[in-house]
Amino acid sequence: MNRIDLLRQYLAKTPDDSFLRHALALEHIKLKEDEDAIGLFQALLEDDPDYVGSYYHLGRAWERKGETDRALETYQKGMAVARRLKDDHAYRELQQAADDLI
Repeated sequence: MNRIDLLRQYLAKTPDDSFLRHALALEHIKLKEDEDAIGLFQALLEDDPDYVGSYYHLGRAWERKGETDRALETYQKGMAVARRLKDDHAYRELQQAADDLI
């Protein structure tokens, strides 16, 4: 069984597990399946907007698709969440990604 199938099996038991949902999206990125990853990250962040690590990876996926405006918007949303959560590391990482686009 591959990782995606395994993660889907776990998610069938705990569909609201943000860690598993994030991990599934990352597996799609590894396979260069950015469309699938984007959909998964968007759904995750809609349900759990405080899952701050997903903003970076979603923004990068938008960048790879040439959607720099969407990437920048994603990074900015993530920075606002990171600031509210007082997650300085995530904030700096998102800020650097945003700065690289400008």
